[in-house]
Amino acid sequence: MFSSLLHQVKKFQWPLNQLSLINPNAIVRCVRQDKCGDRRFMKYSALNLLRQAMGGHKDWPRAWRDPEPKDAYDVIIVGGGGHGLATAYYLAKNHGIRNVAVVEKGWLGGGNVGRNTTIVRSNYLLPEELPFYEWSLKLWEGLSQDLNFNVMFSQRGVLNLVHSDAEVDAAVRRGNAMIMHGADAEFLSRDECVKMVPGIDDKNSRFPVYGGLLQPRAGNARHDAVAWGYARGADGYGVDLLQNCEVTGITRDRQGRVVGIETTRGKIRANKVGLAAAGHSGHVAAMAGLRLPIESHKLQAFVTEGLKPLVDTVVTFGHGHFYLSQSDKGGLVFGASLDGYNSYAQRGNLPTVEATIEAAMHLMPSIGRVRLLRHWAGVMDMSMDGSPFICKTPIDGLYLNAGWCYGGFKATPASGWCFAHTIANDEPHAYNAHYTLDRFARGYAVDTKGVGAQPNLH
Repeated sequence: MFSSLLHQVKKFQWPLNQLSLINPNAIVRCVRQDKCGDRRFMKYSALNLLRQAMGGHKDWPRAWRDPEPKDAYDVIIVGGGGHGLATAYYLAKNHGIRNVAVVEKGWLGGGNVGRNTTIVRSNYLLPEELPFYEWSLKLWEGLSQDLNFNVMFSQRGVLNLVHSDAEVDAAVRRGNAMIMHGADAEFLSRDECVKMVPGIDDKNSRFPVYGGLLQPRAGNARHDAVAWGYARGADGYGVDLLQNCEVTGITRDRQGRVVGIETTRGKIRANKVGLAAAGHSGHVAAMAGLRLPIESHKLQAFVTEGLKPLVDTVVTFGHGHFYLSQSDKGGLVFGASLDGYNSYAQRGNLPTVEATIEAAMHLMPSIGRVRLLRHWAGVMDMSMDGSPFICKTPIDGLYLNAGWCYGGFKATPASGWCFAHTIANDEPHAYNAHYTLDRFARGYAVDTKGVGAQPNLH
């Protein structure tokens, strides 16, 4: 097979050392079809693309299997979104735990991971947060190569505009904290902000632009591709991805330890169960008798008609909590604040639509001529201090990944990486050691905004 392929390459007179994306020392590995369970796992590469093109692209295997549930697993992850899939992937890759199932009540990536505004950044302030999010950004930078799947991570930068002297001081303080923890940050003057984003209204009489904090390494990624890449990677290690498998109960033994779950596809035993159900975490945890300090709120996102290039970075209107970027298809993607009341609905209300559009007009008046295509909402798991939980719970055998508020998508790689470490070792990694359920009882809230224990304020 390999000699035949080399013959075809020579036939087209393409020197082997000029084929992009190929490591000459790994050519054999690129074209080998590994066995994983009952399916073929084919590495995506230039050589395999050429090989499939010669055969009319008829022999590509499925990206992942659709298996039947086993009777038992070492670990079950509840939630087939970005965090759940990333956890399963790193359990298999980093810790060698491959007898793992991810159970999802709908389809993989159908929740918040596919309903967000795709922003990736690590521009946080507190020492409990910065190392975690900076590690996540570093994982993002190599994620496409690691997963052998293009997640379309574009490091176009994130620019946080500021509109008063007090906001300038706060931005400079945050930038210095970022630099001290190894992240990148640069404070731009008003003229530099206008040069970078020409359409902003820098002389707005109510919210004049004083400058902006830029993180050049931040940017955007394709949300669907992140879910698909982690799903394909986890399946490649033998993880079972169980779609249309809703959890209806959590089984505990006489000592109170979690020993499995009940689903619409039957009972499944497990040594450990990890919850990564985002806005439905409270509902699922209650099945085990655990009440979580989180509330479910909805957060809207918006997209406009396709436009010619207008914004080549991510820009935020700091005074109004509004964020904007432009997708590869040309649509402006933006969002603002929570709707302000508890809900499981994946749709938003009109007052929040109005408030979001008003913020857009304050930032960039030219947006007023653009037609809005659609808007939707994600169900946010809002914690009391605006920070997540990645920890063991008081119930033996049950682990929690929840409370992500606005920060879920950007944290996907580090969240899965740290949650896998916690499950495998029964203790947290240093990056998530502060994200425990008992931090409120101990008086160690991780509250960047400093607004207190009220979820809708974060």
